[in-house]
This record gives sequence, C-alpha cells and structure tokens, in this order.
Amino acid sequence: MPKVKLSKHELKRQRDSLTQFLHYLPTLQLKKQQLQIKIFQIRTDLEKRQDAFQEVDRDLLTWVGLLADPGVDIKKWIRPQAVQLETQNIAGADIPVFRAISFAPLDYDFYAMPFWVDEAIKRIRTFCSLFVEIRVIEKQIAILHKELMITTQRVNLFEKVKIPECVENIRVIRIYLGDQQANAVGVSKVAKDRKSTRLNSSHRT
Repeated sequence: MPKVKLSKHELKRQRDSLTQFLHYLPTLQLKKQQLQIKIFQIRTDLEKRQDAFQEVDRDLLTWVGLLADPGVDIKKWIRPQAVQLETQNIAGADIPVFRAISFAPLDYDFYAMPFWVDEAIKRIRTFCSLFVEIRVIEKQIAILHKELMITTQRVNLFEKVKIPECVENIRVIRIYLGDQQANAVGVSKVAKDRKSTRLNSSHRT
C-alpha cells in the first residue's frame, strides 16, 4: 500500500474516493450478475441448437447415397449466399445475433428432378443454417465471457483493494489527526498553566 499523506486534505480525498467506489460497486455487481445470467441462457440455447444440428446431421446420413447420384447436382441451391446478423447490447457488450441465412432461389425443373431433391435441399439448408447459428452463438458467449472477466476483475479490485485501502487510510489519518489535536491541546494547556504560574508568582512578589 503506498504511503498516504496524513492531512485533512488527504482525509477528504480518501473519503470522496470511498464514496465513489461504494457508489459504483453495486452497478458493477449488477452488471456481473446480468452477464452471468445471460451467458447461462445463451449456453442453454446453444445446447438446444447443437442437439438439433446433430439430429439433422444424423438424418443426412440416410441421404448420402441419393446425394452421390452424379446426375443430380444441387450445390447451387444449398450454398449460402448471405447471412443476416444484427447487433444486440448486453450489459454494455455488443454481440452478434443471427437473424437469417439466404440461398439461391429454386429455379430447376421440378418435373425433371428426382422427387427427393426438394426435401434434400430443405434439410441441407437447415443443416447450414444451424451450423452458422451455432458459430454466432459461440461468438456471443466468447464476447460476454470476456466482458464478464473484465467486470469481475473490477468488482474484485473495488471489493478487495480500493475500498479496504480507503477505509484503512481514513482510519490511519483520523488517528494521526486525533493525536495531533490531542497534542496541541496538551501543549496549549501546559503553556496556559505556565503562564498562570508566572502571573501568580509576579503577584506574590
């Protein structure tokens, strides 16, 4: 702990700092709580998306044989063209939010294509959409987790360092100033007694 100046000015500065720390600490604690809750919610949502993704992935295995047909090429209609994202602010942190994924419109001859193509394209698109959404959710968690770490460090700094330092500095300064005041009163009393003694002596003479 750095050496603190033992003065009334420093006492006021330490009291002001303590008031400021005590004012902002609840805000930081609330932010920390909000981030923890949101991360938990997003992780729960991520687990659901991962389960859905795995289910679609398993389902696509049954289509491998059909999709391997050299006479059917559906790459054009399952390749994502654009991903629509939005930004959401959570407790001061901006995170990406998945909104939609777009594909090329289906422009093939529905009568010439095998009957299963429509369903295959639909399921593969769902697979791609879930894959992208999962990546975005993982990015959300990474951003919020970093923000949580920073906020937790600030809470710990206030709770375990800054506030205790101010409290201790105020205690030390008050004791010092109290001793100084007591000494000043003592010196004043001694001087007064000596003056009174000298006056009494001069009166007797």
